[in-house]
Amino acid sequence: MEKQRIALLSNVNMNFVIRMLQKDCEVYQPEGYGNELGLLMNPESSYHKFRPDITFLVMDLAEVTGHESEPAAAKNLIDGWFADLEGAVGETGIFYLSDAYLWCAELDAVYESGRKQALEQLWQERLETFAKTHGNVRIFPYRRMLERLGEENAFSWKMWYMGKILLSSEAQKRLCGLILEKAAIERRTPKKVLALDLDNTLWGGLAGEAEHTPISLSEEHGGLAYKNLQRVILQMQKQGVLLTIVSKNNAEDAEKILREHPHMVLRPECFAAKRINWEPKHENLKSIAEEMNLGLDSFVFWDDNPAERELVSRMLPQVTVPDFPEKPEELAEAMTAIYKTFFEKPFVTKEDREKTGQYAANAVRSRMRESAGSFEDYLKQLRIVLWRENPMEHTERLLQLLNKTNQFNLTTGRYTQAELLKLLAEENNRAYLYRVEDCFGDNGIAAAVIVDISGEIPLIRDFVMSCRVMGRNIEYAIVEDIESDMMKRGFKGLRGAYVPTAKNKPVEELYTKLGYRPVLTEQKDSKEGAAEQKKTADSAETAPAGSRFYEIALPTGVQRVYYVEVRK
Repeated sequence: MEKQRIALLSNVNMNFVIRMLQKDCEVYQPEGYGNELGLLMNPESSYHKFRPDITFLVMDLAEVTGHESEPAAAKNLIDGWFADLEGAVGETGIFYLSDAYLWCAELDAVYESGRKQALEQLWQERLETFAKTHGNVRIFPYRRMLERLGEENAFSWKMWYMGKILLSSEAQKRLCGLILEKAAIERRTPKKVLALDLDNTLWGGLAGEAEHTPISLSEEHGGLAYKNLQRVILQMQKQGVLLTIVSKNNAEDAEKILREHPHMVLRPECFAAKRINWEPKHENLKSIAEEMNLGLDSFVFWDDNPAERELVSRMLPQVTVPDFPEKPEELAEAMTAIYKTFFEKPFVTKEDREKTGQYAANAVRSRMRESAGSFEDYLKQLRIVLWRENPMEHTERLLQLLNKTNQFNLTTGRYTQAELLKLLAEENNRAYLYRVEDCFGDNGIAAAVIVDISGEIPLIRDFVMSCRVMGRNIEYAIVEDIESDMMKRGFKGLRGAYVPTAKNKPVEELYTKLGYRPVLTEQKDSKEGAAEQKKTADSAETAPAGSRFYEIALPTGVQRVYYVEVRK
């Protein structure tokens, strides 16, 4: 894998941090410091010639405001800085912009104790607004890093007077580590499911033994350690981590604690699936993976019992099994590390926040399917509606679908944010984004298609759908919607591509089921074969290597059963 290209821009001296980063990345070397906006705004600057994948803007608030301590005047200066940045941040590349920490010599001489916080809040409010309106801008948690280190350890007057080097040696090392951590998050595929044991994991002690030994879960002593662990896990769940229970217990005893214990933070509705029984845990994990239609490589299993961890590791090597801390007071910190290592994402979408409810609703859908007289009756009862959404208003979700979907992914194309935005801006590409609703509620934006319309016959170059809405013939409605749109644009045919991978076997026969015919790609001697070869070659220019092509004439005349309504 190629090294990431990173730029670190600042209004203070960051040369030492840049040198540390160069061990792991290709790093832009700016000419001095304090000209971050000039470099960004000048398309001919060395910064733009370097073309970084990620730019980190680490700003010192005192320097931005010129040490102005009056809030009204400071606000004008902050607003002016962001106004300049507005014209400098383009749609290509990813930008991390630091939150603020105010440190300056005169601060202790200010009478109002809240002045520091007020000035920092001015920056924070402007920063959050800026990030919300720019899909490729993230907030860099600079302030938290400094708070953990402490002012006396984070800053150095000696270094500052020597060469406008704001941070101490230790703070520079931590800043380097934080930058590398965020850069790695942009590349990795996060895990999706945290599978949890109960006894001596989410609480101390054993369920069902409360009359003899009450479980440890409270606001004091060891019980507080377990409660704080649950608080960390709850935050993870709110940011899209799917929680499941895999525990050997009497279900009635465990469920009672989940429902009724006064200090339980994680209630039953926090969990997308539960297996509370006496079956082997690796079998329960496989069962949950099948129910959720997710690969086992999406799972992290956390259990206090080393024998259970060893068995799961041996029987299901795809599942990640972290170590368990020896002391209760280490629980919350250990879980935070698990989150940062396996689950943290560069951004959190509305669909991420609503995942648990959507997967729980899927269990109800499964029961409806079992009780329905036929599959067609089941589809009718669901009353599925697809809403076409504007891709440009949901670029983060579109990027997430394209890069994280494996099973229902016809070509498994992956994109950087810059590549995707460029693709959407090109007139020869048409993007479709679908939100799925049914009688149980909103499934969120769950499917996306990108069609290349540059050739005589348009090509479906990307077709992805979330695993949580698979198995309802939604893809039939989507393809017919696209076929209809292509006909309105004057096209007489439509072509699709399929690139086999280890994970997208479920959609191998999709185009065949839809009535499309295979298009041969090998060279033929006949004139007809040569013409066929040329048409396919046109498509191959924009499709991944190894693609299989399928084609259909429009209008198709094919009858497809799906009972799905598409609304625009």
